[in-house]
Amino acid sequence: MSISTGSSETRRGSPAEPDAPALPLAGVTGGRPRARGSRGRGWRRSGWLRLISPVVVLALWQILSSTGVVSPQKLPSLTTLWSTAVHLITTDSPTYGTLQHAMLISLERVAIGFVIGGGLAMVLAVVAGLSRFGENAIDPLMQALRTLPLFGLIPVFIVWFGIGESPKITLVALAAAVPLYLNTFAGIRGVDGKLAELGQVLGLSRAEQIRAIILPGALPTILVGLRQSLGTAWLALVVAEQINANAGLGFIINQGEQFLQQNVIFVALIVYLILGLLTDYIVRLIERRALSWRRGILES
Repeated sequence: MSISTGSSETRRGSPAEPDAPALPLAGVTGGRPRARGSRGRGWRRSGWLRLISPVVVLALWQILSSTGVVSPQKLPSLTTLWSTAVHLITTDSPTYGTLQHAMLISLERVAIGFVIGGGLAMVLAVVAGLSRFGENAIDPLMQALRTLPLFGLIPVFIVWFGIGESPKITLVALAAAVPLYLNTFAGIRGVDGKLAELGQVLGLSRAEQIRAIILPGALPTILVGLRQSLGTAWLALVVAEQINANAGLGFIINQGEQFLQQNVIFVALIVYLILGLLTDYIVRLIERRALSWRRGILES
């Protein structure tokens, strides 16, 4: 009598079972590290692809202006704007000052206004989003402020605060507060209620639920609101700095308008554009790191 031992032997008359396919391991080529590497290359490739349309627009701009299809008085060429920017940076003009000084003044105004408006918006959104009483007390006022034309408040702010820095910073703060409040409030209310029930089952306190469940769940929407808030803050600053300003990028635009220098106006507008894109890029970097778990959605 022979007794079959070991899993490698098969019974007579029964077909041999095929070997199970080997699963990719984390340390072997073709496993997860390779997916991470391809994912990183995909993000870098996506970043380069985003530059195609701006480069095409800039090339078209230069061709139209340099060939005379569009008058240089209406659309200065990029080479003219570059020489103008260099002159504004290297020369302390009594009319315009220096470009870097104006840029720092504008950055200071938007930073102060955004910190005040954005911080207040976050506090109000958390209070309104976490309690019915807070919603009834705060949300109607914020919804009314959302429909109010902020730029129409400029004469009112001048009467209230004078012609100094206060009306400019107040306008930027209001412009930054509204979109951040709306998105934060919507993000908090959009968190799945079952997660809050799970927190209660686990014995988490209210503060621990807010810190570990509610705010992380609302983070994607909050970051969207942060990007919108920064964009509206820069738009408000463009308008605010053109009213009774003696420094800043808006002051340069006003002076260029008075002296009919379109090249100076375009340089200041491009600096506004670059600063806005840089702040948006910083928020996108934060979003990419904080929400790295969402990258798999865009793999295809």
